Amino acid sequence: MVGAVVPAIRIQREDFDVAAEIAGLTKGRADIGAVVTFSGLCRDEQGALSALELEHYPGMAEAEIGRIAAEAVGRWPLQGLTVIHRHGKIAPGENIVLVVAASSHRQAAFEAANFLMDYLKSRAPFWKKEHRADGSEGGWVEAKDADDQAADRWKKQGE
Repeated sequence: MVGAVVPAIRIQREDFDVAAEIAGLTKGRADIGAVVTFSGLCRDEQGALSALELEHYPGMAEAEIGRIAAEAVGRWPLQGLTVIHRHGKIAPGENIVLVVAASSHRQAAFEAANFLMDYLKSRAPFWKKEHRADGSEGGWVEAKDADDQAADRWKKQGE
């Protein structure tokens, strides 16, 4: 592929098809030797959750994810990159996020996907609110220190 990789970034209410996203990124491409995907699902802990509601600031979220994706493209030799993040009410078992990183070799694809997920979990401007199965609101989900620590390992010297 000639030229720089332009990441595909989508924030959408609708679900996505993981296999279709991989096929779309790799169709007709003989330069790709590895595709690493991460698909994050809405988890129901102990049957108490009816939905997780994700809110974002349109424009800001796309720009921040675009910035993170551009950094990944600059750090690793990628042949393609797709990032999809859903918003709205998402039921347990449904897709929330997808990262597809394609490269000539597996290590770059693994590292880029891992980097993106660490930043999406800790820095992307999304807010999560729990809706309980008993009809009550579970409140806003607090950020986890472990997510921040995971993202910190990717900082470059001097940051």
